[in-house]
Amino acid sequence: MNTPATTGRTGGDTAGLVGHDRVDVSLYTDPEVFEAEMDRVFHRTWVWVAHESEIPRAGDFKKAVVGRQPVIVTRDRRGGINVLLNRCRHRGASLCETPKGNGNGFTCPYHAWSYALDGKLRGIPYPDGYEDVLEKKDLALHRLKVDSYAGMVFACLDPGVEPLADFLGPARRWMDLFMKQGAGYPVKVQGEHTFRFRGNWKIQLENTTDGYHFPIVHRSWMSSVDAETADMLSFMTDEKAVTHSLGNGHSVMIMVPEHVDLDEDDGTEPLQERFAHIVDDLSRDFEPAEVRRIVRSMHGAGFNLNLFPNVAMSMSFLRVLRPLSVTETEIRHLALGLDGGPEIVNRERLRIHEHFQGPFGFGTSDDSEAWDRVQRGAAAGPGLPILVNRGLSRETEDQNGDRTAHSTDETGMREAYAMWKKMMTDDQ
Repeated sequence: MNTPATTGRTGGDTAGLVGHDRVDVSLYTDPEVFEAEMDRVFHRTWVWVAHESEIPRAGDFKKAVVGRQPVIVTRDRRGGINVLLNRCRHRGASLCETPKGNGNGFTCPYHAWSYALDGKLRGIPYPDGYEDVLEKKDLALHRLKVDSYAGMVFACLDPGVEPLADFLGPARRWMDLFMKQGAGYPVKVQGEHTFRFRGNWKIQLENTTDGYHFPIVHRSWMSSVDAETADMLSFMTDEKAVTHSLGNGHSVMIMVPEHVDLDEDDGTEPLQERFAHIVDDLSRDFEPAEVRRIVRSMHGAGFNLNLFPNVAMSMSFLRVLRPLSVTETEIRHLALGLDGGPEIVNRERLRIHEHFQGPFGFGTSDDSEAWDRVQRGAAAGPGLPILVNRGLSRETEDQNGDRTAHSTDETGMREAYAMWKKMMTDDQ
């Protein structure tokens, strides 16, 4: 049954909550809007659940959540990826409480019904009570629609959802570019941490392609790094630093234009002095061109890619959001490395991640404080809108048909809210 697309705060339909240059503050504060989002957004479109490197071997699994529904992402014996509701078909107990691991299947702790990695019901204890009552083939775990692109695994509760390739659209090109930071090696997840902030999930959704906040919120981080790194990320007045809307709520913000395509290198850009020890180490085993390729990718790609509704491919890490309530959101930061690449490079990438997005880094604490304060401020002036109009007058259309403006403009937010409005008002 569809959740009504209405809100008790406005008394009108949801379409009126989103304008071309502003959104109603109830999108941050109204529990009815939040409940509708769970059904109309998170349960009806592709939601990111894993990177393939997290489940590389047969038997590997990890827990995830789609909307509010707990799932298990598995790699079965044939190499297939499955996304299964974490719920026994007998009496509904959760099957898996281990965050990740490797096994032969899942057994319910209540009555020991057991399931294979692909969700098939494998065994029932004391089956003599079930003669002519059930068929095991009819009681497999519920499987979600699943597909992947560029190693990114997505799932959807709606079996009739559009193909993933269509949903991603132009974002696929940017996903391919993002993965070039592997410098010839596959990209892998090599560490993560999770935290919560006291705010609505859309506050974080807005942040990934919000270049306007960067030199203000992150000035403490900018003052803590070497001059070369700070200069590389001083994009406020760079005309080549732009944001593109990519359709279906997706957007990309370019911060380091010369690192958009890491395969393009004219050889003139000097390597950062901070990586001199890595250059020396790699030079013992690699040719100079390969050393240069690896070191240029140390900071990741030169852009942030926002994939609606729940994952950002942000320079050198993945940021995954999970709405918990209208005023609380869980965030996971996944550090990326080179699968099979030099150990010294992966260690350095972890140190870079820790400095900005790690649990004691500058970026996480600064961002989460700003997000908290947006939520606190939303309690004041319930009739005042949230403005997303920066750069509206200088927005243009590029040769691909993407709306484009400067990286400090709010083009990405307008794209996300246009998709939000479409999903929340579509009579499905």
